[in-house]
Amino acid sequence: MGKYRKLILTLLTGQSDKNIKFQDLCNLLKKLGFEERIKGSHHIFFKDGIDEIINIQPLNDGKAKPYQVKQIRNLILKYKLHYGGLDDV
Repeated sequence: MGKYRKLILTLLTGQSDKNIKFQDLCNLLKKLGFEERIKGSHHIFFKDGIDEIINIQPLNDGKAKPYQVKQIRNLILKYKLHYGGLDDV
């Protein structure tokens, strides 16, 4: 199983929100077609057809903030973003 497929399955289960690496989450959003803009520690993601803008910041230990992981999970489910073809490049 590819790295991103495994990550999205972990993300969708919601059982490991505290253990998702920030950089992996950013890379996943890029794989899902989001564009990234960085302002300081804020990583801002946006995509055509998606009304919401995702604004995330890392914790000091390099992990993603659990509440932001939950927001991304809800966004993936709401828009039924295609993630079936995610495999390592």
